Amino acid sequence: MKTSGRILALDLGAKRIGVAVSDELQMTARGVSVFTRETSEKLLAAVQKLIEDFDAVSLIIGLPLNFDGTESAGTIEARRIADYFTENLSIPVYLQDERLTSREAEENLREQGIHDRRKIKSLVDMEAAAIILRDFIATKE
Repeated sequence: MKTSGRILALDLGAKRIGVAVSDELQMTARGVSVFTRETSEKLLAAVQKLIEDFDAVSLIIGLPLNFDGTESAGTIEARRIADYFTENLSIPVYLQDERLTSREAEENLREQGIHDRRKIKSLVDMEAAAIILRDFIATKE
């Protein structure tokens, strides 16, 4: 894996996808957007555009394991999408355990002073993607 250049991360929800990006030195992560999930082809096009926009060198996809580490339907879907991206993108694709990231994301947003439920709902996927990316960065060191 390249040790410099931006890393892009996705939190794949059933309806929304959160996006985060690292800095060039791969030390920090920040949420950048949320978009609505549509077809695989539209998802690929959106991710390709994000890769170009941020000049990303790799892609991280959150892997939604059950609390006990077993796989679920969401895990299978995340692996399917990761395989699809691996076949169709020119950068490496990695999976990162995302257990409890949505809960942690909600807590982070509240700590930032955001208490409106609608506002939290609109930002939680983006914040979860940032947590997934921070966890990935921490484990690669």
